Amino acid sequence: MNSRTRQPELPSLIRQVLHESQAFIDNVFANHWKQLNLNALVRKVGFNKRTGLPVTEVVFLLMVWRWLKVQSIAMFSRQGLDLFSQANKDVMYDLLKRNDLNWQALHGQTAKSVYRQQDVAQHQVRAYVLDDSIQARRGCKMEGVSSHFDHTEGRHVLGHQVLTLGLATEQAFLPLDSQLYVGQSRVQAPQEDFDDQRCVVARRFREATRSSKPEMAANMLKRARRLGLNAEYLLGDAWFGTKTMIRTSQEVAVTAILRMKKNEMKYRFSENGQAIMLTAKELHQRVARLNWRKVNNLPYQAMSIDVQLDVSAKGEPQNWRPVRLVFVRGVADGSKSTVGKKDWALFLSTDTGLSLVKILELYALRWSIEVYFKEAKQHLGLLREQTISFASHTASIHLAAMRYLILVAAMLEDGERRVCDHRSDMEAQLTTLNFAHRLWWLFRALIWETLDTVWPDDLDQALKGNVLDAIDERMTEFFTRSLQLDALSMRLEHGC
Repeated sequence: MNSRTRQPELPSLIRQVLHESQAFIDNVFANHWKQLNLNALVRKVGFNKRTGLPVTEVVFLLMVWRWLKVQSIAMFSRQGLDLFSQANKDVMYDLLKRNDLNWQALHGQTAKSVYRQQDVAQHQVRAYVLDDSIQARRGCKMEGVSSHFDHTEGRHVLGHQVLTLGLATEQAFLPLDSQLYVGQSRVQAPQEDFDDQRCVVARRFREATRSSKPEMAANMLKRARRLGLNAEYLLGDAWFGTKTMIRTSQEVAVTAILRMKKNEMKYRFSENGQAIMLTAKELHQRVARLNWRKVNNLPYQAMSIDVQLDVSAKGEPQNWRPVRLVFVRGVADGSKSTVGKKDWALFLSTDTGLSLVKILELYALRWSIEVYFKEAKQHLGLLREQTISFASHTASIHLAAMRYLILVAAMLEDGERRVCDHRSDMEAQLTTLNFAHRLWWLFRALIWETLDTVWPDDLDQALKGNVLDAIDERMTEFFTRSLQLDALSMRLEHGC
């Protein structure tokens, strides 16, 4: 009979760490940080830091903290910062508050990297999407907030309004640019004047307070074009259904598909060879309501007419353009016996060659930006840094977009799972590493205490120290390689 005591089997992860020098946990975030070459992009847009932690490492920390499911940078500094760096939270806050850093440029370069690496230009349908979202914020020192009408709540709220331009395809949505818009009422300006009115954040604040949303949107579209982030269509809800946006679409050579308001805007309609000027409501009453037809496979009735619209700015010569108007109304369901007279919507296309069904299919891509805003607010740290400066708010909207772009890159590579699935993976991987790192220090103390107890006094004490050093070295190597922050990985990233 074999009386030897059976050796306990180590858990698989510990066994790999002790016996396989190359073992480490897969880290999707670090993989795509390197793949998108974000270290090089940070330097390309002019980020710099004179002393202390390299600026690329601080940006990495600002990107990664939200994945650990903590509510603020302060909580991250207490619960997970030591896993990634020996820095303290002040280093992160200091970078957020800097007025000379162009986070918008870094955001654009990151979007460009995803666009090129994932070959988005080959996607069959590409459309720019414009939308805004309001984040309620409180605090008498909160810079850049103002009163905005929140149509989801039906009332005015104090907070930040974020205008975003994205690129939507049938496969993915890429946030390309974002900007804070400051309204005219209850504005809370920066606590102190900018030392240099030419700095990046000073210019952004002037644009936020002096430009209209259509003007901001026009600048964002032109920046996207300059970066080579091209699309064929421009989609926007009724807030962007203006002559300004139609003119902008012509300037950047895209087809605008916009939802229009039922206001007093006049359209030139030809009836029996005679041109008459009618509003949307008059066109609906005179033409649309008499010619509804069912849209195949959709719970809608619709009809389209071609009209002309003067898109000239005030004080300029008339500029009549042919446009196609699509009137849509829902079909009565179990809750309503008939469709109400006001239950209709109006869409406009600057391409009169698009069919009614094609216009509605393209406009449906606009929903992807709503999904982005929901993900950014709930999971990606949009305006969640618990700071008050306008500079940090500006940084926050771009950091959230860059986190989403990393998820999009992972999704397009995978080809099967959704953005939220990859976000859950990243959170699980980094949370597991953080927990393992914190738990290791408890195990380390127990190992030291156990060795002190069982190690014979007549054995070489230096050997005991070597054993502990070897364990420390192996665990440090494991965490470093799992985070992919080791020198070898960094050299490979830059092709050195």
